Amino acid sequence: MNETPNTTNLIERLSAPGQALIIGTAVWVVATVVVLLSGDRWSDVLPVCYAGIGVGFLGYGLFWIQRRAALRGSKGAQQGAGLTD
Repeated sequence: MNETPNTTNLIERLSAPGQALIIGTAVWVVATVVVLLSGDRWSDVLPVCYAGIGVGFLGYGLFWIQRRAALRGSKGAQQGAGLTD
């Protein structure tokens, strides 16, 4: 009766860097659309939204390069952190 749920898999899935980068970039895209639709009222924050999207793509690009290096067994590749799932 005192069974505890196994939350390890859920925590690993939610903390995976690839998914976090994709979700974060998608949130910036949604924010950009909202700012564009709101007109001149929020036009000052539009560069911040563009920067968020750019940083998201840059982060995912770096993650993708490290993941490829880890999967092919490169000596200098980082290990762990969802790279070789």
